[in-house]
Amino acid sequence: MNNVQGLDARVASLVGDHVETDTTLAVVVQHRGEVVAEAYADGVTADTTLISWSMAKSITHALVGMALMDGLLDVQAPTGIAQWQNDDRRLITLQHLLEMRSGLAWIEDYVEGNESDVIDMLFGSGKEDHAAHAMKQPLTSTPGSEWYYSSGTTNIVARLLGDALGDTTHAFIQKRLFDAIGMSSATAQFDAAGTFVGSSYVYATARDFAKFGELYLRDGMCGAKRILPVGWVDHARAQTVIDDETGQGYGAHWWTQPGEPNSLIASGYEGQQILVLPKRDLVIVRLGKTVAEKRAVVRDGLFEIAEMFTVAGQQ
Repeated sequence: MNNVQGLDARVASLVGDHVETDTTLAVVVQHRGEVVAEAYADGVTADTTLISWSMAKSITHALVGMALMDGLLDVQAPTGIAQWQNDDRRLITLQHLLEMRSGLAWIEDYVEGNESDVIDMLFGSGKEDHAAHAMKQPLTSTPGSEWYYSSGTTNIVARLLGDALGDTTHAFIQKRLFDAIGMSSATAQFDAAGTFVGSSYVYATARDFAKFGELYLRDGMCGAKRILPVGWVDHARAQTVIDDETGQGYGAHWWTQPGEPNSLIASGYEGQQILVLPKRDLVIVRLGKTVAEKRAVVRDGLFEIAEMFTVAGQQ
């Protein structure tokens, strides 16, 4: 139940096939910790698990924070990757990787037929060991000096995480994160080398992705239990750049929305979105299949829904 006039109809209008936005499979609106509206396309239900694509990067951020809380990782220290020790890649820190400022060469292009490191990594020569593929890239700029988005970067982070956790990696993801916050449908996929594909491959229901958003909405707390370190949510939204292409900010494996105070956005290929909007006490999830040229329209529709909820302190 909700008391926001027109909310159910507006949410329902987004799902299905539309010329402007291609296909929206699921939308969930969670306000003050409760699902207040949801809608699904034909053949999709509240129990259908769908792919995260790059929303998984934000889940990777959570896992790094949890390992940091356990004393297993240091984000400010150089990575220590052996094959980088004889050149300036030895200067790359985990923080550089989380901010997408490693300086490593990368082409993030999902158009088949174009030159693309991400397609080669996920589906081509790097498909057996994503992190190894990304680690081979040379520097094109000084670490920390330039920003560019790279799924390869995230899979290097996932390898560092896996090296720190060892054989406990699967259980760490499942028990310490998914089970702890009630993401009962969630599964994380690993590549043939045994590394979590932190760039792209988490499957969950829309409601469970909303639970992940809620974790960041509540500053890393799930009820009375602290899941993420104190300050880790602020770390996610400490903006390093405004992306010219999207007009959004980028922090550490999370996006931010100008004009929405303290906002966080997990964003993925085909228009997957988790909006975390603290001033509205709101999480919105959208899952679907939308080409890049239409994703701004998808985002606009979600923010139209967000604006139906009053900002805290305003009437």
